[in-house]
Amino acid sequence: MHRRDVRRVMVLVLVLAASTAACGERGPERTAEAAGEVDPSWSPQQLTEVRGVPAAQIRQAVAARLEGKPLAPLTDEEWTHARRLYKAYGNGPLWLAPDGLHEKRAAALTGAILDGHKDALRMNAYPVGELARALAALDENDRPTAQQLAEADLLLSATYVAIAEDLMTGQVDPKTVSQSWFIDPQEERVDSALVRALRETKLDSAIARMRPQEEDYAALQKELLRLRELVSKGGWPKVPAGRPLKPGESDSPARLQALRVRLAAEGLLASGPQLPASDSTRSAGSPKPEAVSRAPRAVYDRTLAGAVATFQSRHGIPVDSLLGEETVRSLNVPATYRLGQVAANLERYRWLPRSLGSRYLLVNVPAFRVEGYDDGRKAIEMKVIVGQEYEDRATPVFSDSMEVVVFRPYWFVTPDIQAKEMEPKIAADPGYMARGNYEYYQEGGQTRIRQRPGDENSLGLVKFLFPNDYNIYLHDTPDDKLFEKDVRAFSHGCIRLEKPEEMAQWVLGWDAQKVQDAMHSSQDNRTVKLPRKLPVYIAYFTAYLRDGQLHFGNDLYDRDGKLVAIVNEGAYPTTQAVQAVEALQRIAER
Repeated sequence: MHRRDVRRVMVLVLVLAASTAACGERGPERTAEAAGEVDPSWSPQQLTEVRGVPAAQIRQAVAARLEGKPLAPLTDEEWTHARRLYKAYGNGPLWLAPDGLHEKRAAALTGAILDGHKDALRMNAYPVGELARALAALDENDRPTAQQLAEADLLLSATYVAIAEDLMTGQVDPKTVSQSWFIDPQEERVDSALVRALRETKLDSAIARMRPQEEDYAALQKELLRLRELVSKGGWPKVPAGRPLKPGESDSPARLQALRVRLAAEGLLASGPQLPASDSTRSAGSPKPEAVSRAPRAVYDRTLAGAVATFQSRHGIPVDSLLGEETVRSLNVPATYRLGQVAANLERYRWLPRSLGSRYLLVNVPAFRVEGYDDGRKAIEMKVIVGQEYEDRATPVFSDSMEVVVFRPYWFVTPDIQAKEMEPKIAADPGYMARGNYEYYQEGGQTRIRQRPGDENSLGLVKFLFPNDYNIYLHDTPDDKLFEKDVRAFSHGCIRLEKPEEMAQWVLGWDAQKVQDAMHSSQDNRTVKLPRKLPVYIAYFTAYLRDGQLHFGNDLYDRDGKLVAIVNEGAYPTTQAVQAVEALQRIAER
């Protein structure tokens, strides 16, 4: 690669990766290519020399450096992946060609660094500064040493390993930020993916496929760029506190104008200098107010109230059009925090396995919703009720495989519920057991309680089992009025389904009549095995797309704060990060 080209590529990558000004538009999407096409122009084993330096000397230098400490800021785990990558190729240089850098492969990697800003990756996790200096050193020396060539190759490999692993499994360990996230991202597949991708003709496409391929991930990337632009312009104003307002009531023009500007910032109202109708703008024929000395008032009119209702529906607030305390508090969440939430949820997507399967269920707890996918297409969706937000009732994040459906099930009361909730009621009310259709039974020498099957059973007429350590499953409910509520956290951790009949049809492949017959037959606790196991993912996404609109769900279990604080640097780079890039730019321009 020519000296001028090296500098141009590195400056562009380093500036755009951390600069906020370049994030307003999304560049052309890379199309995914079929994996497995080997690059015939790349064969590290057959490389004999680089700019006159014997390849054997470079291999020795690479091997010696790999025995040392990790290149900063790589973790021990990332350094282990780098060692395994080199071992797979006999410790040969992976980014060099006879005349210096392998131009095509180096450009693909620098392109991946550039793309990192679309994923809100924190650039300080990669040795971009050291990489810039190493490439500049190669550029300035016609006869670089074996150590210089090895250092440049190792830095390119280290950056490749780090960014690829981050795309595949995330930058943050969920356990370090109180996420209760127990879905395995399949870390063990990282090494094979790194080796396989490096062989491909189109390395840029291979790296791009390492990020989540779901449509919702791509949609959140677009929202990330949109919110970055909004933040760069100052975000949105605060709505002053005040008394709750119902549609048609009056308040100060300043407060309602602030509300109008705030709603316009999210596209919920047309922007402009319009003010709500106020007493100070009455027509000459209107009745005069009794107290002419009072301050001007403005009306919380139908247009404003409608926009507030839309805001509520997109922010996990019960929709009532009332400008109340909870709504004002949500309106006043800074745009920077909302941007951080989008970045946090991009990270959560990276915590999922890269392949969820061809047919699976995904429950998003903060959205109170379950969706079923078949060959990448949404085939079924419905509302759900999830665990309450206190004690041990929070629904955990995990994955397992649904195996059976049980029609007209017993509800086997857990020991905790029996001891803490039911036994005090039984002691106070001798008729409690009979009214609830409960009975005692023996299990492992213990006296337990179960509820007999029937229309009033707490599990309804069908449950869906995917054996797991958390005793969580999907089920019907007799209390279907709760689905009319916007915020639905009521259960003991299990997940109640709005349309259990439709779910049974989809998972079993039965028609509606067959499901109805099973639910209303005289055969209790009938177990039906699924034709094949169905992966179920219980996830926690507080920012998500629905009907093409960005929604912020209820952070039911307070899991956003710590994660947002960590990912914010990738969401919106700090002044220090921009200054660091400018320093790197000066190094690259020497």
